[in-house]
Amino acid sequence: MRSVPVVQAKASFSALLAEVEAGAEVRITRRGLTVARLVPEAAISAASLFEPFWRGDSPEIEAPDDAPPEAVAVID
Repeated sequence: MRSVPVVQAKASFSALLAEVEAGAEVRITRRGLTVARLVPEAAISAASLFEPFWRGDSPEIEAPDDAPPEAVAVID
């Protein structure tokens, strides 16, 4: 993990973000003490949002009653 002082981080923030997007982790320090870390965001897929349903942890969900179909005008 690379350490960068706050002053340098402010001056090269875009470059640091590019490094993080590539998978690196960056520690931001002030007077030698870590005050923040930049880490890549974990990838989230649409399928992972439905994981509770696959595991069976989901709440009971009831479908609404079907409504009768609406009349459709005939176009000549």
